[in-house]
Amino acid sequence: MSDTPPPIDRLSGLLERFRVRAELSFTGTLCGVQSFAPPPGTGYLHLLRRGTLTVTHPPRQCVPLRLYIHEPSLLFYPRAITHHFHNPPVEGSDFTCAQLHFDGGQEHPLVRTLPGVLVLPLSQVEGLGAALDLLFAETDRVRCGHRLLADRLFEVVLIQTLRWLLDHPHEAGVPPGLVTGLSDPQLARAIVALHEAPGQPWSVAELAAVAGLSRTGFSQRFRDLVGQTPADYLADWRIGLAQAGLLQGASIKRLASELGYANPSALSRAFAAKSGRSPRDWLKASAPPPD
Repeated sequence: MSDTPPPIDRLSGLLERFRVRAELSFTGTLCGVQSFAPPPGTGYLHLLRRGTLTVTHPPRQCVPLRLYIHEPSLLFYPRAITHHFHNPPVEGSDFTCAQLHFDGGQEHPLVRTLPGVLVLPLSQVEGLGAALDLLFAETDRVRCGHRLLADRLFEVVLIQTLRWLLDHPHEAGVPPGLVTGLSDPQLARAIVALHEAPGQPWSVAELAAVAGLSRTGFSQRFRDLVGQTPADYLADWRIGLAQAGLLQGASIKRLASELGYANPSALSRAFAAKSGRSPRDWLKASAPPPD
């Protein structure tokens, strides 16, 4: 028998609780300057299929002011950052683009941890070719249901991109956070355990045992790779789930029970400490307006 631990799914539990929805926004040729100003809580996934591209960003956005792209590439904006495409003025460049809608907006766990923009050559992301072939086949001509299918295929492309990032965080320049934590085989086991059982009264010793590390080694590696203590990460994860639950109509009483708080008052205090508002005030400010 092998002593090698079985593989784990590092993404499904995360994306089942905090979904990302893609919506096809453009396919075709862009000439000259095109500007994208996504609303709060959204991002973009651009696929440069042919041509060259210069991208500019306004100052103070924590992204490069200018990028030069000379090969088919993927541009992933997890956050609502304004960006301007400068394409060849006559022959243009070919794109397929989708707007991304994140559950929780800027509080989505991936949005909080990823850089403002990621640029990856399409050939660099392993396994992307088949999904791109299907996506481009759907967007190159109008057929019944092509927009719905294109949206789902964009989500497949996004998941494959996230898979690649989990395996190559340093190549992509991902700072310490959730992605770099999940990229570590031992820490990933503890983080996935937290994701799957947020209501359990986890101790550092229990998490270290899940990771197969000493308590001291686990705590130090967690801080180095995730950028916070295991207790702080668990608190953030619980409050994020509480926020998602409130938006779906769940009561504080039910959420407190599910997330491991002694009573609704304990959840309300933790919620206010993390978000700066009571659950009721936060929900009033965050709930979408009625149609």
